[in-house]
Amino acid sequence: MREINIAKTIVNKRKEKGITQDELANYIGVSKASVSKWETGQSYPDITFLPQLAAYFNISIDDLMGYEPQMTKEDIRKLYSELANDFATKPFDEVLDKCREIAKKYFSCFPLLFQIGALLINYSSLANEKEKSAFILVEAKELCVRVKEESDDAELASQALGLEAVCAHMLGNPNEVLELLGETNESQLSTEPLLAAAYQMTGKIKEAKTVLQVGIHQHIIALLGIIPSYLLLYADDVKRFEEVYQRAANIADIFNIKKLHPTTLLNFYLSASQGYSANNNMDKSLEMLEKYTEIATGDIYPLRLKGDDFFDLLDEWIDEFALGAAPPRDEKSIRQSMLDAITNNPAFSPLADKQRFQSVVKKLNYN
Repeated sequence: MREINIAKTIVNKRKEKGITQDELANYIGVSKASVSKWETGQSYPDITFLPQLAAYFNISIDDLMGYEPQMTKEDIRKLYSELANDFATKPFDEVLDKCREIAKKYFSCFPLLFQIGALLINYSSLANEKEKSAFILVEAKELCVRVKEESDDAELASQALGLEAVCAHMLGNPNEVLELLGETNESQLSTEPLLAAAYQMTGKIKEAKTVLQVGIHQHIIALLGIIPSYLLLYADDVKRFEEVYQRAANIADIFNIKKLHPTTLLNFYLSASQGYSANNNMDKSLEMLEKYTEIATGDIYPLRLKGDDFFDLLDEWIDEFALGAAPPRDEKSIRQSMLDAITNNPAFSPLADKQRFQSVVKKLNYN
């Protein structure tokens, strides 16, 4: 992160111009001792001198002060990673206060505020108190509202709206979710074919392939992200439940989701297990948990967004993400959540005494 550092700027710019402290002092109308104190950080120039200094060095006042209200994308990635690691290794309240201080300091850096909001959502459960967790979610929601209302980046504002809805859902406010997202989804035109055609017409064949590949990838992951909720809505309809499961499983197999995006498949198997348990099909429920465990304890770490032999043009697209290829939580927290999703889920209470279930818990616990 960048700090206000007018002392360093004055030293560097004075030397670039090849002038002495005396010469600068004479131009501004102060003593040499004053310039010396500015350059050593013992004092700051009077605010009325800032325009004169900036004009003399032919720079803006922000440049003179060494101040940037916006953090770079790389700075945000690095900071997010550091804070996620801190949440996993340091006292929760200490890291929470640090997040608050950073948000206050960079209150106009909307990409950063969005990520701080996401971070608070991802780690709010560590508060270990329901009321405190809810308060943190309200804080995250307020950050999202600021980004949504103040940012001139339409895509970021849209993402903030989605995250605001996530907070409302986690806070148990379904009517607010409906108000934010709308009770029905309007049909939206997929722009990938049009973009690809335009690229092809201008001779940019690789770009045409990339935009289509990214679109295919996004739609498949989005589809499989929707399936778990749809699957559970048919938990009381055995025939339809099985049909939904088989179709989604086939898609996952065809596109090698186990390697490409394992966390998507984890959610799918978890929901399938819950559905089979609700249907009193305990053998199938346990089979789904075993598939879940096979992935969770397999060679998927470190978790990173990536392509594969089929999706071989995704790297540049992934690099543009706010966090790059990194997941939104640290690995320790992710592994713990994989275990908690089984052991803290009331849907699996009927399985608790079964040896296969206990084996699943043991494997996840030692993972």
